[in-house]
Amino acid sequence: MPPALCPAFFRQVKPVVLACALAAAAPASWAQGAPAPAPAASGATLTPVVITGSGFEQRAFETPYSVDIVDAETLREAGPMVNLSEVMARVPGLTVNNRNNYAQDLQINSRGFGARSTFGVRGLRLYSDGIPATMPDGQGQVAHFDLAGAQRIEVLRGPFSALYGNSSGGVISLISQPVRERFGELAADVGRFGLRQGRVTVQAPFGDTPGRGFDLRFGASHFEIDGFRPHSGARRTLANLRLGWTGERDTVVVSLNSLDQPADDPQGLDRDQFNDDPYQTIPNATAFDVRKIARQEQLGATWRHRFENLGTLKESALTGYVGQRSVTQWQSIPPSAQTAPRQPGGVIDFDRDYKGLDGRLIWRWTLPGERAAQLVAGAALEESSEDRRGFENFTGDPTAPTQQGVTGRLRRDEENTVRSRDIYAQGELEFAKNWLATLGVRRGNVRFEADDNYIVGANGDDSGSLRYRYTNPVAAIQWRGLADWNFYASAGRGFESPTFNELAYRPDAGGGFNSALDAQKSKQIEIGAKWRNDARGLALDVALFEARTDDEIGVATNAGGRSSFQNVGSTTRRGAEVGAGWTINRQWRTALALTWLSATYDDDFLTCTGAPCNDANPDNQAVVPSGNRIGGTSPRSAFAELAWRPFSNNTTELAAELRAQAETAVNDRNTDFASGWSTFGLRAAQRWQLGEGSRIDALVRVDNVFDREYAGSVIVNEGNGRFFETASPRSWLVGVKFRQAF
Repeated sequence: MPPALCPAFFRQVKPVVLACALAAAAPASWAQGAPAPAPAASGATLTPVVITGSGFEQRAFETPYSVDIVDAETLREAGPMVNLSEVMARVPGLTVNNRNNYAQDLQINSRGFGARSTFGVRGLRLYSDGIPATMPDGQGQVAHFDLAGAQRIEVLRGPFSALYGNSSGGVISLISQPVRERFGELAADVGRFGLRQGRVTVQAPFGDTPGRGFDLRFGASHFEIDGFRPHSGARRTLANLRLGWTGERDTVVVSLNSLDQPADDPQGLDRDQFNDDPYQTIPNATAFDVRKIARQEQLGATWRHRFENLGTLKESALTGYVGQRSVTQWQSIPPSAQTAPRQPGGVIDFDRDYKGLDGRLIWRWTLPGERAAQLVAGAALEESSEDRRGFENFTGDPTAPTQQGVTGRLRRDEENTVRSRDIYAQGELEFAKNWLATLGVRRGNVRFEADDNYIVGANGDDSGSLRYRYTNPVAAIQWRGLADWNFYASAGRGFESPTFNELAYRPDAGGGFNSALDAQKSKQIEIGAKWRNDARGLALDVALFEARTDDEIGVATNAGGRSSFQNVGSTTRRGAEVGAGWTINRQWRTALALTWLSATYDDDFLTCTGAPCNDANPDNQAVVPSGNRIGGTSPRSAFAELAWRPFSNNTTELAAELRAQAETAVNDRNTDFASGWSTFGLRAAQRWQLGEGSRIDALVRVDNVFDREYAGSVIVNEGNGRFFETASPRSWLVGVKFRQAF
């Protein structure tokens, strides 16, 4: 970014000294690229390979869409490897905000898709080793991601995300480390605000032939934190077991993981509370002991086969999985609000079983003129069924409760099932020298069924069923006329159904499904360029994008523990992404990621500001005018890094990081904004080689060095106006890891 543009870019963010200094020191050509990988020990540049977006391995540089890779080393230097927010700021176009509240998942959006979510992840597809972490209705969570065992994380944005089906405004995919070495590892982290974590890993390949036979890895971690706000402590226990087998033409991987996470919920703050003391917790959070317990177990298997003597049919892949997730969450809804006959209570409790199967085949052709073509075709089946209950969060009379923050009388009991059935295909064809065309389509349907078992008095039958169908075509054209450059343009149509939570209640407070709620459909385009100059250690990715969405899903009402949703017309998301990396020499490297985003409503619509909300009570309705920013989106964000390895053996690294984000709209009405911010972080990493196969790695980090007070995330469209979730003050982390080969 040219230095002259820095003040304009951060008009509403405090000065970003390091980003501008880096831009001033770098050549203009570098100031617009994507992060380059760190050099290997030999000095050669690693070539990132991705699967996300195509279904087969290919160089990230050769893809006709925006895809970024975060490698294992970067993950390990970013923090305790507990939250994706530690590392994802370096990916342009992606926002991953840490709520600093482990009772709620991270706040994630990709180019503005997913921004409306008040909890959990919406509008994006999440995967861990090919197994979806997003349910068929579009609800997702990332708490079980094993960051310590990851080889890399792949992030896809733009039109080609649509090939992943429903709610695929972007894709985040974790790929685990293959087992190639035999070692045991012990690790410990300690940090400010009571952060402590222990990890153990044991892995071993078996067999006399390298790359053949069985392999095994077991990893487990236990994390605890007290939190910097009262009533914000959490614990997380995560265990993963991986068993693999590799033969001459087959690879089979079976994985089993378990998550147990109880967490207190300090809740958000309203504007006055945040201004008075951003580190306080409101009395209701402790009076009701607001908290959440989440448990999950999952078993998955993947089988890949390489064909011989079947002509152009080269590979097959089959993935299957089953899992169970249980959540109990105690909220702070006042007992008086729970007297309404259709109110579901102040305790959410569900047990969810889910399963799925995905199979694909890969064909490849060799064409005249040194050209090639390939095709991936497959089918996917997913199903989630849950027993969902609601209870009062008190005992006794609601006007004078005996206890609060407990599980009281039953107020909701239903069985919910959602199923999706998809077929898909994607092909690549070199139709002329240096020209590549990519075409794809995904066709599917999502069916919702609810069976209400709680029909008491005025609380009528909320049973119902709905089906949504979609066809998502995508296309791209790419020019590879230069060895170091490629240019591409892509377009596609996306689809996002409502989630079960969004279908649960009707805006008119009547019974049954919110059957008037349609799915939102988008048309997306992207043009981009990629440049790599390995000799100079330079890399560049630039993308311009636009997405126009019809029937955007937005909030209709949010009061008394019930949220209902509506279609609010059209929206437009457009912007630009720039990422740069420069390996200056063996000692110095730097990276930069910039995002511009305009995400606005194209049509006026009404939203509710109180109850009852209907035409007879116009004072409880407000107009959201066209041109308003979509709640939860920020127009600008940036990441910059400068790393120094002072010794030739690369055992020591010192680095500085800058993160910045412009103001964020807290709601669709744009009545308030979380102010823009910038923070500075420092890290030092050291490796000691103790002998053959034995080493110690240490990491020291200090984040938010200047102790900025700011809201790191917002609870979008929160009904009580408690939008603001405070970011962590200055914090430190010390991590030590010992590895011993055997």
